[in-house]
Amino acid sequence: MTDHSAGNRVDMGSVRASGLKAVLFDRDGTLVRDVPYNGDPELVQPMPQARAVLLGLRRRGIATGVLTNQAGVSRGILAWGQVAAVNKRIEDRLGPFDVWEICPHGPDDGCSCRKPAPGMIVNACRRLGISAGEAAYIGDIGSDMEAAEAAGARGILVPTPLTRASEVSAARELAPDLASALTLLLGGPPGGRR
Repeated sequence: MTDHSAGNRVDMGSVRASGLKAVLFDRDGTLVRDVPYNGDPELVQPMPQARAVLLGLRRRGIATGVLTNQAGVSRGILAWGQVAAVNKRIEDRLGPFDVWEICPHGPDDGCSCRKPAPGMIVNACRRLGISAGEAAYIGDIGSDMEAAEAAGARGILVPTPLTRASEVSAARELAPDLASALTLLLGGPPGGRR
């Protein structure tokens, strides 16, 4: 059986064989355009292919989640209500997610949740009732990949113009866009680079 929902041919047998139960995403720069310290829902603009990729995962019964560092909260730039309003707008545009994890801490706060620490991935998987090995994390920068590795999840880097060359070269798995990341996850070999 082949599914065409994300615009790619994907063998459903490989989905079952992979043991993939959840795909977790970075928010800014991965699912939506990165607007630094965005507190305005009107500025939410989904990345190309985001809606189709999420629809394809949901149709397959694979859980989806969003994990995001929001240091603007600890710095007093953003209020929790603004973060919640932006997240609601993201769900309005991209559909509901099974789990959200938000780290409000700054880089010097020493928390266990702020990426590259694995806390948000570990907690999201716990809330979904799965192991981190049954999840993948898609992000656009090196700290996303470091968090995935530290948690024991599969990490795929989808670079943007803001992604550093060193982060691209360090990534174990790389895809040029979200649709290619989905193909890599569901039909491609682990450890492959695109």
